[in-house]
Amino acid sequence: MTKEKLVDMTRGAIVPQIIHFTLPLIVGNFFVLTYNAADSVIVGRYVGANALAALGAASPVMNVLLFLIIGICLGMSVLMGQYFGEQNLDKLKRVISTSLISGGIFTLILVTFGFFFSRYILLLLDTPETILEEATSYLQIIFIGLIFTFIYHIYASTLRSMGNSKASLYFLIASALLNVLMDLLFVVVWKQGVEGAAWATVIAEAVAALFCVLYVRYRILILRFSSKDFIFDRSLFQIIVSYSSVAAMQQITLHLGKFLIQGAVNPLGVVNIAAFNAVSKIDDFVMVVQQNIAHGTTAFLAQNNGKGNFARIRKGFLTGLKMELVYSVLAMLVVLFFSRALISLFLGKEGLEVVNEGENYLKVMVFLYLLPGVTNVIQGFFRGLGMMKITLNSTFAQMLGRVVAAYILAPHFGIEGIALACLVGWICMLSYEYPLFYRKWKSIE
Repeated sequence: MTKEKLVDMTRGAIVPQIIHFTLPLIVGNFFVLTYNAADSVIVGRYVGANALAALGAASPVMNVLLFLIIGICLGMSVLMGQYFGEQNLDKLKRVISTSLISGGIFTLILVTFGFFFSRYILLLLDTPETILEEATSYLQIIFIGLIFTFIYHIYASTLRSMGNSKASLYFLIASALLNVLMDLLFVVVWKQGVEGAAWATVIAEAVAALFCVLYVRYRILILRFSSKDFIFDRSLFQIIVSYSSVAAMQQITLHLGKFLIQGAVNPLGVVNIAAFNAVSKIDDFVMVVQQNIAHGTTAFLAQNNGKGNFARIRKGFLTGLKMELVYSVLAMLVVLFFSRALISLFLGKEGLEVVNEGENYLKVMVFLYLLPGVTNVIQGFFRGLGMMKITLNSTFAQMLGRVVAAYILAPHFGIEGIALACLVGWICMLSYEYPLFYRKWKSIE
């Protein structure tokens, strides 16, 4: 069937399966965050605080569309995982081909929209005039690279739905290393500033996408498509849309919320914008592992849901929950004791004021990291069972509470108010999803 081993998680020891599936996701996303953070570190140190603030202002806008694409691919992968669990390879291939066609067209529309409306969106967010041009240029270049982002994530999601999470890890490592090298060349050597950092990211994304396509074509035989295999199946498209639209809306709700929160941060000034950019990268390093544990749990549950293995679904969820709790406590301790050193990575000595504001934020946020750990694994539970609307609604509840709280608290507490707003959001999320989770949990006993 394939030259590579694909993982059937409907039988065998549960803990090793989830751990072995999740670890490559964690390592891979650490490399993604490393090359994303490399933009901020190199730009902040070699160009200055204003340039770092420009990246900070641009990032929420970029992430709305970036994670819309990721959400679409995540929704598609749940359906792929179900068909793979059933060993229905004909429908699996039809889902993949329909996903590639529909997702590719949608991504091209996003690229066009993002390129032409970047400046107007930044103006709506009250972005300071001193960083507006740099932020706009950065966004326009990044949007060009979204087509490579889609290609990578649709192929990586396909592999993960079949239990192969290692291949995309290797491509991310190569891409991350290349991005750092390109950042140094474009920003430090060629003095291209913020635009250079954007081009470095696009080149790295293109390489990751190319590697993924070549790997699937030559190593995964059941996914080797001929021209006749590229079929747009309208009936499957409707199912794909029902899954992907909800997953995408969940992702875009999350990052649209961050986009709106940036509007609460921008009036605090360039120093706070730069500080928020730095601490957001630190938050990302903590929370991406929580998200990956949840994705590993989702993949496990999706395959077992396809087989109706409810006992394994319960055990798999509990394994994911334990992993989330242990990791979250360790992350809290690391950030608590090394917060100032972590923020200082992003700036030279002239950025002392930025470092102080960032440390104020982390003094609050570090005690809240357990909450996203718990909410992420509950989200993974619902996604794995195909209950995507619950994940969307709970994410909406979280971001609504967080955004409203940010605009109320930021004028009074500054950047610390932005951290407190996160607490409000996670409380809203748990208040909505826990009763539904408890009810579903009891029904599969």
